[in-house]
Amino acid sequence: MALCSVVIRCYNEEKYIGKLLESILQQTVTDCEIVIVDSGSTDRTLSIVQQYPARIVQIAPHEFTFGRALNRGIAAARGKYILIVSAHVYPTHNDWIEKMLAPFAADKRVALSFGRQIGNQITKYSEHQIFRKWFPPEPHWYLQDHPFCNNANACIRRDVWEQLPYDEQLTGLEDLDWAKKALQKGYLLAYVPEAPIVHIHEETPQRILNRYRREAIAYKRIFPEAHFSLWDLLYLFSTNVISDWYHAWQEGVWSKNWREIVVFRLMQFWGTYQGYRQRGEVSEMLKRRFYYPNKLKR
Repeated sequence: MALCSVVIRCYNEEKYIGKLLESILQQTVTDCEIVIVDSGSTDRTLSIVQQYPARIVQIAPHEFTFGRALNRGIAAARGKYILIVSAHVYPTHNDWIEKMLAPFAADKRVALSFGRQIGNQITKYSEHQIFRKWFPPEPHWYLQDHPFCNNANACIRRDVWEQLPYDEQLTGLEDLDWAKKALQKGYLLAYVPEAPIVHIHEETPQRILNRYRREAIAYKRIFPEAHFSLWDLLYLFSTNVISDWYHAWQEGVWSKNWREIVVFRLMQFWGTYQGYRQRGEVSEMLKRRFYYPNKLKR
């Protein structure tokens, strides 16, 4: 059994997959296998992957959910620990895997670790703000007893996954759901800011809306008591825009970002509002298609 398996979900990721695979091969932890879960890529993704020591697991597009893709990949993997990443990320340090594994050796109660996420020069300004809030740069990992985590840069224990496979029906936030269930069983989560990755989203406004819509649908299923009203939409949209504008002004980049900030935050919260209003089962069409701003002083 390998110490670690890196499971990567892929769909048309020719732009970044090579950089990610090169980074994995340069890590200080070498007892590691790579498993690619591809959901029908039509670009050069698979031809690039075939140049590396990686195994490919196929999942048909009509079968795809985030949870099902992960379950297929983990079932095919042989590692004691499963490092989960998106295909459009890459680590910034060669000890990334080493740092992600450290919490498991330090405390046997840890079921999941997740690392820091940052953007790059093409990341939208509001997404930079989200990364700064969700993934702060504190110089030490800590244990937490709430379910926030993110599978764009996470590692889980295989033996816990065998007890708790990912929910294959959720439209997103399968990581949050898994973490909630792990906590209920007495496990802990660890945040590892020393293991950052660059996470790149190149999304149109419609894709931003769809992302937050499907995540809100999932959030409502995971936490049925949650609500998101029209007042929440108006309040959170306006306060986040003001916050982003403030920081952009302080950084001298307001003039080139002000319009994009408005569009991003509108799509974020309009999508969230639509997701909370969803009733009944999610349609197949939708399957194919949290929130307060940073403080005004850092």
